[in-house]
Amino acid sequence: MRPYYSLNTYLKDTYGEKIYKIALNAGLTCPNRDGRLDTRGCIFCSRGGSGDFASSLTDRSFKESIEEGKQRLSTKRTGTRFIAYFQAYTNTYGPLHYLEEIYREALNDTEIIGISIATRPDCLPTEVLVLLSRLKKEFPHKFIWVELGLQTIHEKTAEFIRRGYSLPCFEHALNALQTLDIPVIAHLILGLPGESKEDMISSVRYLNEKPVWGVKLQLLHILKETDLAELYDKDPDHICFFKDRDDYISTVIDCIEHLRPDMVIHRVTGDAPKKLLIAPAWSANKRDVLNALHRQLKERNAFQGQLYGKE
Repeated sequence: MRPYYSLNTYLKDTYGEKIYKIALNAGLTCPNRDGRLDTRGCIFCSRGGSGDFASSLTDRSFKESIEEGKQRLSTKRTGTRFIAYFQAYTNTYGPLHYLEEIYREALNDTEIIGISIATRPDCLPTEVLVLLSRLKKEFPHKFIWVELGLQTIHEKTAEFIRRGYSLPCFEHALNALQTLDIPVIAHLILGLPGESKEDMISSVRYLNEKPVWGVKLQLLHILKETDLAELYDKDPDHICFFKDRDDYISTVIDCIEHLRPDMVIHRVTGDAPKKLLIAPAWSANKRDVLNALHRQLKERNAFQGQLYGKE
């Protein structure tokens, strides 16, 4: 039996082969950076806007960027199709004609099975929702996913990290996307300063009751040139919750056990550029983290949904 319903499993079950994501930087910005809400960004966000590994669309044509992404994956390719992942910054926050251009170019690529759009709940105006609905109808054999950066359900934490919107804003966006039958992937960050393990599990329980199709469980990385790094320098014990790899794995497993069994888990740890990573140092070895996670799931005889509905 599979201990959790991973994205890799979903894609293999659905498409019969391994599917890879091509991460893209569309040259957009964020209301937390351009002055609409703030100019500093969220306290954990690097200058790359969470897209430090993404291919830039501003330096070359879309086709060239896609080909660059395919080349990056060439050493581990076993399948023939891809997902175009608009990752960096806020990918519904830009001129409507430009958004349509980049989404359409991706959907027109014969090797791309669909697009995943990372954005903020407060950046889904009516005209963008109309665009997504129209493209969904025009490309019925391809998917459109929207990834919403929730991070936490706790308003005190949200204020501390400068998220810039309240929980009802997330719920409004989620309901609007559900109406359009567009799957939503919610991002949660584990290890945010001031949060306990129970706080993190509460965020998971919250998602269980919402029309959320997928979730990303992201370890908090402390990166150079962020406000979080400055706070870490002053008070490392408070800022870095998971100093030990096994503590993190134990928390991830607890979250998985509480998670609704039909929800697709897109991520259980995350990557950080080694040149930017300050802490936790153990997270730089992602393979080691994943191997330890799978080993401890087996040792605990734990699986997704084991504690769902039993709180």
